Amino acid sequence: MTDLEQRAVAAYLGLAIGDALGATVEFMTPREIVVAYGRHDHIRGGGWLHLKPGQVTDDTTMSLALGESILAQGGVEAQSVAQAFDGWMRSKPVDIGNTVRRGIVEFRRTGRTEVPLNEFDGGNGAAMRVLPVALATFGADPATIRQAALVQARITHHNPLSDAGTLCVNAMVQLALSGTDRGALRQGPVADLLAEQPRFAYEGKPQENPTGFIVDTLQAVFQGLFATDSFEACLVEVVNRGGDADTTGAIAGMIAGALYGLDAIPEAWRLALDGAVSERVVTQARALIALAGQH
Repeated sequence: MTDLEQRAVAAYLGLAIGDALGATVEFMTPREIVVAYGRHDHIRGGGWLHLKPGQVTDDTTMSLALGESILAQGGVEAQSVAQAFDGWMRSKPVDIGNTVRRGIVEFRRTGRTEVPLNEFDGGNGAAMRVLPVALATFGADPATIRQAALVQARITHHNPLSDAGTLCVNAMVQLALSGTDRGALRQGPVADLLAEQPRFAYEGKPQENPTGFIVDTLQAVFQGLFATDSFEACLVEVVNRGGDADTTGAIAGMIAGALYGLDAIPEAWRLALDGAVSERVVTQARALIALAGQH
């Protein structure tokens, strides 16, 4: 594989691994994690969803549904994505967020592929699944990238903070795919986000027990990413903050995977990930980055 292909695969594996690692401690506080596990750094399953070791949640499976739609259409097409999300929900996923559920039900009821603007829908569900868009639009013009990211987002989330956070995560992944360093991520997409939406400011008090609110989520991700210097350290730091740990783990994992590359992912984590999921994310990552090459 080329360096770009390896980083794309690492990003998708990072998403799934962060999801599986974080799901064990989702909704726990940092103190509860310490009591139960000490430092949680093994993919062991369990958690409130009673997962098998290596099993993933909606963060990964919804991303895969999005990616399948993109590959089927050769791009991000709103009706196809909405239908893919509808099919995903009908498959009875292990978990589904309230805002995501409402958006998909709205599509079933009305056929509309964009929910109304809602000041209360600033959740992290659009950002957690944006990776397939980041891969498929790598190298495209900025307007195309922005439109694609927001098309998938607004099927369930239409909120300025959600939009801004989703676009930032997308931009961070794409910049990391190009082989940059953490400083460039901080000075580029993250600085742009803070200029547009100062509420995302992350320096200062550690964001512990982050909720599903996109601001809390990305503050925890930024703090973990910029305080560490490896894929493993980043994910361990982020998920041990508890809260919505499967999603903070998934977002940190996709960014850190693209940033540090395939060789940086611990072999034990790769082997612990559900084999069928691992095969699907690797195959889809390679197909999506190949689609990007057709721009």
